[in-house]
Amino acid sequence: MSNKVHEFTVEMTCEGCSGAVSRVLGKLGDKVSKVDIDLENKKVLVTSELNPDELKQTLLKTGKEVNYVGSN
Repeated sequence: MSNKVHEFTVEMTCEGCSGAVSRVLGKLGDKVSKVDIDLENKKVLVTSELNPDELKQTLLKTGKEVNYVGSN
């Protein structure tokens, strides 16, 4: 299975929020190869072999509202 870039919107308001996103995704280890967080636009790009549902469930652990935008 190849890595895809999945885009999510996450209701982040501060550095602490983006830090929480980094932490929960970091716990997935090598299943996630890259994370780009755009705090200003509340976007998170995750390069991963996991499916969007698995990634969304992980992101929901931050307690923030999460929406899946799509992948490419």
